[in-house]
Amino acid sequence: MDLSLTGRTALITGGSLGLGRAMAEAFHGAGARVAVLARREGPLGEAVDAIAAAGAPDGAAVRGYVCDVTDAARVEAVHAQIEADLGPVDILVNNAGHAAAKPFESITDAEWQADLDLKLFAAIRLTRAVWQGMRERRWGRVINLLNVYAKTPGPNTAPTSVSRAAGMALTKVLAGEGAPDNVLVNALLIGFIKSDQIRRQYEASDGSVDFDTFVARAGARLPMGRMGEAEEVANLALFLASDAGSYVTGCAINMDGGLSKVP
Repeated sequence: MDLSLTGRTALITGGSLGLGRAMAEAFHGAGARVAVLARREGPLGEAVDAIAAAGAPDGAAVRGYVCDVTDAARVEAVHAQIEADLGPVDILVNNAGHAAAKPFESITDAEWQADLDLKLFAAIRLTRAVWQGMRERRWGRVINLLNVYAKTPGPNTAPTSVSRAAGMALTKVLAGEGAPDNVLVNALLIGFIKSDQIRRQYEASDGSVDFDTFVARAGARLPMGRMGEAEEVANLALFLASDAGSYVTGCAINMDGGLSKVP
């Protein structure tokens, strides 16, 4: 199976930590020119340096861009800079986001707007920036990182469950429009993956156990008996981004070790 991305340019949001960094590493290792977006310059620089130091096929490259994806003007400027530096974007991964879940009556208008700006409107704007070029070149990939609550929202899961469900609908709309021009759009619905978000949950805990024990105990409650690894998500994203996934579009794929009750 050929998973090469040689000659492709990939843009990954939220790419300095966790799932985003794992995908950036995988894409770079497969030969892509990778643009990594993140809000904080320090972690971004560390990630880019580490990815570059790992080595990759000839033609691969990695560059970091400080960008708050909720800032429409900044998104437009960064997209233009990426295309000047690395070439037209062939692969877009909309990964930026964080967990936000509260009882409905406690969520303010400002919190609703902030969640939608980060998880929905940022994806809309970034996709719009690359969409026409992908269709004209008749090759493109858009991968939206969502979570299992997009399919199975429960109590106390808003605003995340609502914005992620909208992201799943956006995925299906774009897949239908892009398919005639070989622009494939899919979503990965994430369950419990060992990442920086899990690290933050651990840091907010009582600290009675070490991190590995915390992860093992949480994972033991899942059908597979463990949390997923960021690299496992990156492997699936690499397949979807490559020519190996050339007949997969419009899918919302559970990446949750069997957690979701909905296929």
